[in-house]
Amino acid sequence: MGRLFWKFFFAILFAQLVTTVGVGATFWVWDQARDNSADGKGRGAHIDTSPSASAVIDAAALTFKYGGVAGLRELAASATSKSIFVLDGGGKDLLERSVGADVHAEVARLLASGEHGNALRQLSGADGQRFTVFVRRGDWPARAFRGPPPDMFAGPGAHRREGSRGPPDGYRLPYITIAMGTLASLLFAALLAWYFSRPIRALRDAFEAASSGDLAPRFGPAGRGRGDELADLGHDFDRMSGQLRALMDNQRRLLHDVSHELRSPLARLQAAIGLAHQQPDKVATSLERIERESARMDKLVGELLTLSRLETSTALPAAEEIAIMELIEEIAADAKFEAASQGRQVVVSGASTARVMGTPDLLWRAIENVVRNAIKHSPPDAAAEIVVASAPGAVLVHVCDRGPGVDPLALETIFEPFFRSNPIANNLDGHGLGLAIAQRVVAAHGGTIVAANRDGGGLRVTVSLPSHC
Repeated sequence: MGRLFWKFFFAILFAQLVTTVGVGATFWVWDQARDNSADGKGRGAHIDTSPSASAVIDAAALTFKYGGVAGLRELAASATSKSIFVLDGGGKDLLERSVGADVHAEVARLLASGEHGNALRQLSGADGQRFTVFVRRGDWPARAFRGPPPDMFAGPGAHRREGSRGPPDGYRLPYITIAMGTLASLLFAALLAWYFSRPIRALRDAFEAASSGDLAPRFGPAGRGRGDELADLGHDFDRMSGQLRALMDNQRRLLHDVSHELRSPLARLQAAIGLAHQQPDKVATSLERIERESARMDKLVGELLTLSRLETSTALPAAEEIAIMELIEEIAADAKFEAASQGRQVVVSGASTARVMGTPDLLWRAIENVVRNAIKHSPPDAAAEIVVASAPGAVLVHVCDRGPGVDPLALETIFEPFFRSNPIANNLDGHGLGLAIAQRVVAAHGGTIVAANRDGGGLRVTVSLPSHC
């Protein structure tokens, strides 16, 4: 159990106990004040003059009339709700209980003043015996707060013995109630403290695992079935750790791929330099090779920087309104010049008056990468097609070719960095970053990009951008 558990436990338990004691003390004080105010005599009053005491005295008078002294003694011994005292002519109680001089003085005062009403009565027997009957105020109920009675745990059938000073069985109820309330408070405090501390301990374990490099989600089992803020916090932590794990995996994979891509041109550069040293007559050829490899490395580094900025940036720089059809026509004009030198064509069809909000340079580069990729994969004397269409709330740009297509299992991975579909068989030069950059640019503009194989061969890449008007 952690420290938080005990803090919750003791705080709740203390609150429950204080509440129980406070409520009990309040009722006791209120009851005492009510009893003391009944005759205006303050705390020195010992004789109960309330209507309920009068009813008990009437019952005692009837008992004495028909049962005599024995019946009156039995009534006083078996009374459970009121303490009935019967004093003989000598001032002694029939049950031989201690009465006290203050009680005798109060009885004499009430008899002399006549202020007792029907709550104190003198009874006369046939043999001339005289008895004074009264009810003692707050005897055992008041003492219930000072300590447990002697027969608190007596059996269900136990009664107060004649002459016993213990309370009747009925007065055990307050103690049992307080004990049960304390146990219930203890159990409730333990359960509530455990309920709050369990997810916090799970979060602590998850943080410790994350600090050691283990970013696998860990809070899920601890938060199952909960619907509170602690469960939401745990699920948010799991999502955060999952995203961090994915980012770290992507970074490791990217570092591996970059190392692999740079190793090949560096090896060719070293080979060209070695060839220049060994064969001075071929220096021009070696320098041409070095220049070509340097250009490839410069292009690779530039694409990597662009990809890095797109992955880390949270906002588009200098967004403005763009006429999508004008942008496509300008891209197609440049692409036709490149395609003509390779014996291929670029065909634009469709039309759209839609406008989009974005960065012209980034959108240009994204769509151009897709178009140049289609040109590379198109067979000689074939055409790469650009089809522009409008959809509700969006503009669609389809870039199609008649190349070899892509393995259906790899259609979702072609937008990952350094992915190349069988580069040896296709004999294509590139680093596999063009479509990755396009995907991130389109996503930054709130759009989507998907690829699908065409019927009859080839690939169709569809760019969907939200239209501005």
